[in-house]
Amino acid sequence: MKKALALLGGPVQLWPKDLKDRILAAKKNNELIFASDRGSQFLLDMGIVPEVAIGDFDSLKKGELAQLEEYEIDFRYSHPEKDYTDSEQLFKVAFEEYNVDQLDVYGATGGRLDHFLLNIFTFSKSALKKYCEKIRYIDCQNIIMYILPGVKKFQAVAGYNYFAVGNLTAVDDLNISGAKYELKNYYSSNPFVFSSNEFVGLQPIVVSLQSGEGIIIYSKDIDRFYIAKKPRN
Repeated sequence: MKKALALLGGPVQLWPKDLKDRILAAKKNNELIFASDRGSQFLLDMGIVPEVAIGDFDSLKKGELAQLEEYEIDFRYSHPEKDYTDSEQLFKVAFEEYNVDQLDVYGATGGRLDHFLLNIFTFSKSALKKYCEKIRYIDCQNIIMYILPGVKKFQAVAGYNYFAVGNLTAVDDLNISGAKYELKNYYSSNPFVFSSNEFVGLQPIVVSLQSGEGIIIYSKDIDRFYIAKKPRN
């Protein structure tokens, strides 16, 4: 399996704390490192050079772009006014030119809500849908995946207490079994998410659907019982 990792330009605050270690481990395993726009500079700030840098680079200062261009990288420049976003272009290059089998993407969540929703619905587009099961969006609280028609088994992941299933498109016969809360023969023409489900011991959760596109979200709380300090008078 050909694995790769990508860093987009989302907020640093939402990265997993060990992201740098994850990227270094990926490089050690000869996994390709992709970056789009600001994600390229984030990597350089960590002392890491991506193999592929994609975007219009409008979020980089001239000096930052010049520094990036000093490295021998597969650059893919795009015009700011284009049909594909930087992240969509990255996905097309990763899957169609580099034949990546699994792509873990960081920096895709948080920040501008329009960017976040665009990333979530990107794989509902016909040109990219066929690759949706090869990607995972990961941040400090969530692992997001996609499913197409068929039957899929999901194992518990340490530290992630919750499991959600949703549909991004019209869906026929969506089922959830083996979970704390089960679902049978769900049909809908509108997007919806069944959140806060849980694994039962070590038993896998089985999700199936007859048609449409589904989304799977592993999630966890951070500072669940945090109490904000009262402002001083």
